[in-house]
Amino acid sequence: MTGSRWMLDRRPRRPWWVRFAISAIAIWATIIITMVIFEESLIFFPDRYPGGFWDVEAVARGSGTSVEDCFFPTSDGKRLHAWWCRPRTAGGGGQPTTEMVLLWFHGNAGNLSQRSELMFALAGIPAQVFIVDYRGYGRSEGRPSENGLLRDARASWRYLREDGGVDAERIVIFGKSLGGAVAVDLAEEVTPAGLIVESSFVSVPDMASHHYPFVPRWMIRTKLDSRSKIGGVKCPVMVIHSRADEIVPYEHGRLLFDAAPADKRFYEVENAGHNELWLVGGEEYFSALRGFLLDCRGGSGEKE
Repeated sequence: MTGSRWMLDRRPRRPWWVRFAISAIAIWATIIITMVIFEESLIFFPDRYPGGFWDVEAVARGSGTSVEDCFFPTSDGKRLHAWWCRPRTAGGGGQPTTEMVLLWFHGNAGNLSQRSELMFALAGIPAQVFIVDYRGYGRSEGRPSENGLLRDARASWRYLREDGGVDAERIVIFGKSLGGAVAVDLAEEVTPAGLIVESSFVSVPDMASHHYPFVPRWMIRTKLDSRSKIGGVKCPVMVIHSRADEIVPYEHGRLLFDAAPADKRFYEVENAGHNELWLVGGEEYFSALRGFLLDCRGGSGEKE
């Protein structure tokens, strides 16, 4: 009787390929759900204070510039931190050598203190450099998110215009990688002297499709869709990219350039990794930036 009952209760064993398919689907679903839940942690990699080097006097020593700590609020009450780097005159009087200001939005990792070498190189164009830490980065309060970063960009613009007294015609917005998407969004709303987009992507879903093709695009909440916004920019645009970029495909830079208004130029740095454009490009890279800043004051046409 016991043996008969056991035989009646026993279910047929599924074929191996069915068991394999079920396991694969379960693993895939687990990975997708995990990525969706922790999406922002996969996009933003902030290094919070005290990580970094924050003594501005020591940072600026011997650079031929002054560096000022700036703190200002966002529309939702977060306190942001930035550095304002100003070149000094040869006579040491402390006055800026140029009126042009680069409003710089950096990439998705670290904080502004880890970009001081490039900051001084940009100041040598010469130009003033205002580099901002997004919420949750460095000494800025809060936690990064798409809407948060876009708010941060607007707060930075307001600070330069209102507290800093800088005319819009003197501000060139400069965005690197993730910062390129932030810069494009801001430049669509305001009217700066110019916009520089370096090593940036057309949108986060497009980036996800490149690096994680198994993730459905519709599940990605963060958009940062620069391709749909850059056509609304009302200032000269410079797009910089490298075919050797191992993170953001070169095609993304070309697509952004194609979608930009007619007053634009594309500058390619050969054989440069994602974070190496200024190092590999050297003086030619900074000369191209210098030329763009000069043209932003006098107007230019489409160039490659």
